[in-house]
Amino acid sequence: MIPELGVIEGYFGRPWSHEDRKQVLSRLRELGYSFFHFAPKADSFLRRRWREPHPNAGWAELAELSAHCRGLGLRFGLGLSPYELYRDFSGPARADFVAKVRSFDELGIDDLAILFDDTRGDVPDLAAREAEIVHAALAHTHASRVLMCPTYYSDDRMLDIVFGHRPDGYLHDLGRRLDARVGVYWTGEEICSREYGPGHLSHVAEALRRKPTLWDNYPVNDGPRMSRHLHLRGFTGRPSTIASELAGHAINPALQAHLSLIPAATLVASYREASAYCYMRAFKDAALALAGAELAAMLEDDLHALQDRGIDQLGDDRQRLQQRYAAVDHPMAAEVLRWLSGADTVDGWVE
Repeated sequence: MIPELGVIEGYFGRPWSHEDRKQVLSRLRELGYSFFHFAPKADSFLRRRWREPHPNAGWAELAELSAHCRGLGLRFGLGLSPYELYRDFSGPARADFVAKVRSFDELGIDDLAILFDDTRGDVPDLAAREAEIVHAALAHTHASRVLMCPTYYSDDRMLDIVFGHRPDGYLHDLGRRLDARVGVYWTGEEICSREYGPGHLSHVAEALRRKPTLWDNYPVNDGPRMSRHLHLRGFTGRPSTIASELAGHAINPALQAHLSLIPAATLVASYREASAYCYMRAFKDAALALAGAELAAMLEDDLHALQDRGIDQLGDDRQRLQQRYAAVDHPMAAEVLRWLSGADTVDGWVE
């Protein structure tokens, strides 16, 4: 059994280029992915400046992206983060939110995700406030599916340290209040979960009164630490037995659009092959199919340097690797080169 698979472009750092995004979405559809949610943290018009309309050029790209997804048979969605709207959802604020939601109908979206991640949430009635906002979106969108991401989207206590202590019973309260039609994103026991187990997911489903949709933070590599590594290996810790516990499984991809396809392909293999799945074999198969024999062999040879050692530990190997990948004409090789140049590192990223 393979759950509905998707991608949520929800990382910090430079977003993918428009052309790269279209090319990668075409390949993802071929791999078996069925939805894409556009929500890069760098798009301020979906976050802190959400009340403002997108500039004409950006809006035109979103319209083209929506049409591209429809042509592929891929569900297209937007992730809207109405920054701290829960503090005041009355009068002009509500009107601005409804107008923003309705504006998305012009793009022909299939999914609308209301995202409350990465903002403070230490208020007693947080679940009630967030449910009210989500229900307003549900009432005014033409999207056929609405999801939300809670402020506390993981059991990870780091969220309480950074965004304030979560209200008591928050997840149960949210599950009780949310309309049954609303899907809920969840990252697992940690923000970047090492693994997912049926027991944990069953517990979350009981609290939410619905099966969660995974927001899987692999192969994402944003942030000051992770951006110094390329996440290429096949998925591990996602046994096929979790499929029955999920409403869907979305991956948050890497800053490198084309390279993200390699681990994305291994997730499909992990569900399809079940107990026969071997993550390194899946990596090799995916690299060969997507990068070609020459580049696949290079990525396998350099996997330890690129993923484990990272850019800060390469030393003299950095120049050697730059020369090595500069000799290959392929989008994935170009992404390795850009990363080796330091252009993809995310240092103190500010939205």
